[in-house]
Amino acid sequence: MIPAIFGLSGPVLTADERAFFRDCDPAGYILFGRNIADPEQLRALTDDLRAIHGRDRLLVSIDQEGGRVARLRPPLWAGYPAGQAFERLYEIAPASAIEAARVNAMAMGLELSAMGITVDYHPPLDLRVPGAHDVIGDRAFGSDPMAVAALGRAVLEGLAAGGVTGCIKHMPGHGRSDVDTHKALPTVTATAAELEDDIFPFRTLNHALIGMTGHLVFTAWDAENPATLSETVIHDVIRGAIGFDGLLLTDDIDMEALGGSIPERSARAHAAGCDIILNCWAKMDDMEGICNVLPAMSDTTAARLDRALAGTRVAPDIVPQAAELLAKRDALLALTGTAA
Repeated sequence: MIPAIFGLSGPVLTADERAFFRDCDPAGYILFGRNIADPEQLRALTDDLRAIHGRDRLLVSIDQEGGRVARLRPPLWAGYPAGQAFERLYEIAPASAIEAARVNAMAMGLELSAMGITVDYHPPLDLRVPGAHDVIGDRAFGSDPMAVAALGRAVLEGLAAGGVTGCIKHMPGHGRSDVDTHKALPTVTATAAELEDDIFPFRTLNHALIGMTGHLVFTAWDAENPATLSETVIHDVIRGAIGFDGLLLTDDIDMEALGGSIPERSARAHAAGCDIILNCWAKMDDMEGICNVLPAMSDTTAARLDRALAGTRVAPDIVPQAAELLAKRDALLALTGTAA
């Protein structure tokens, strides 16, 4: 198995993709709007991916946070609010906000598992920092590290209850970014002492099964390399100070924050200590290049992948309980006048 997650070009596999995926045997896949038409098509696509590999517990992933980051949207799927909605409730009723975040994530997990999706790149544990770029913005659960950790924990628990494994992101913290990493490389000049707030939610939830790096330079730790490509940040901060021992993914290796060819970036990230390379754009030349430069998955990474997928399940259908969970969420959020 190759330590990479690949995107797909459309709503069905092409013959070239099917042959390549069978031969390369990537760790898993990521889905985007271009891969999604309706529930029946989506479930057929994820079933097809599992059939290629003969693995029921296949990593099939998606970015489904709610708000502006949602690949499954109404009217075919439920609507989910961005993290800021739960922050507002937390400010007046912390226990109610935690429960609202939990039931919201459980409903999300039930919906995803019925689509054959086993991993959700959620929750973001990045702090909302005044004056920073809004690439995080309302996605964050707030600027208070303790609140972000509490709501993030509720999301992980809710997704797991729905049969899906969550992923904490973007380690060691994306909240201070002054640019969008899709377009440019941010440099964070905060001191190591100041960054203690940023890593607090990740340290609190360091037991999470999957985590994702961010493409940011932190001058306090490594002034030359973004976190994804930094052995210092990965080993000393993510594995060390944060204490994360789960499956570590890169953020999308295609982002313009990184330089060099896609295979070169992938090799550097893997050498720096990332377990899995995330490549989203389904460009066959890039995927073939990644497959050629990466070694076979290590036993350590394979064990982390197995642990990450052990609690996942593919449900036959969305259970009626999901509607009850969303009704409970809405009733709790209504305490602030915020609707999903």
